[in-house]
Amino acid sequence: MTTTAVAAPPYAYHNGAFVEAGAVRLPLSTQALHYGTGVFEGIRAYAQEGASGPAVFRLREHLERLERSAATLRLQLPCDVDGLTEIVLDLLRRNGSGGDTYIRPLAYKLALEPGTPFGVKLSGVSGQFTVTTVKMGSYVPSEGLRCKVSTVRRVPSVSIPSAAKVTGTYVNNALAVEEAHADGCDDALMLGLDGNLTEASTSNVFVVGRDGSVATPPVTADILPGITRASAIELLAREFGITVEERPVAVEELAQAQEVFTTGTGVEICAVTSIDHREVGTGRAGAVTSRLRDVYDEVVRGRRPAYASWLTPVRSA
Repeated sequence: MTTTAVAAPPYAYHNGAFVEAGAVRLPLSTQALHYGTGVFEGIRAYAQEGASGPAVFRLREHLERLERSAATLRLQLPCDVDGLTEIVLDLLRRNGSGGDTYIRPLAYKLALEPGTPFGVKLSGVSGQFTVTTVKMGSYVPSEGLRCKVSTVRRVPSVSIPSAAKVTGTYVNNALAVEEAHADGCDDALMLGLDGNLTEASTSNVFVVGRDGSVATPPVTADILPGITRASAIELLAREFGITVEERPVAVEELAQAQEVFTTGTGVEICAVTSIDHREVGTGRAGAVTSRLRDVYDEVVRGRRPAYASWLTPVRSA
């Protein structure tokens, strides 16, 4: 069963303070609005088995990546990772942290500083930092995704660093998704300039061969090195003894795959059931995907103590 986001909780963190989310206003001259000069993270908190409050999945790793992304655009965050962690946890408590929640930290260019001449630039531009949350469960089809190999190629890292979650880059993804939707599909699979597989619109891609081997494009393939991707690689090794090959994946391999699945904070672990209107395997989630999805759900909900270090509890103040 698929659920969607509901109305936003009442509070946000903005400009150094916790404020009513509905009262936040940005000037029309905000630089990030005009030029896409912002960075963000998508983070999930999950209700926990036998606990009064949720826990945030791999919070530190997400915030460390936010730091790296911010440095790419010369954005100054308000504090270090420990401070950002407290901001996120405090905001979750203020918004009533029960249930599954999506967390969106956003750092962005605001305005030219005094003495900075007009133009597109990163230096001499002030920054702003905002965190919002929204209640969110699973939103992808439970039966899996129908994907299309997009004609829109992935922006190469030599143009915009793919390891940074830059807001403006996602125009590339949105164009691919619109093309997929127009063809009756749910999501896009994007190729690099070399014609090899990179990632889906907002998630990484894994391919299971007919011999049971699992491969995913390497970090050098213009992909975002996803935190869920890294978690899936570790879970496959530790729980199932499957070593994932991080290597170039030719588009032709998709037609021969037994299973294809995507990983990401938003989609979690999701089967790809068809590509370009042709079924993948049986047209349903395969054994590797199903087992991994079940283990992942147990991990994020605190049912696997071996992975407790991946969870940051949201305790009462």
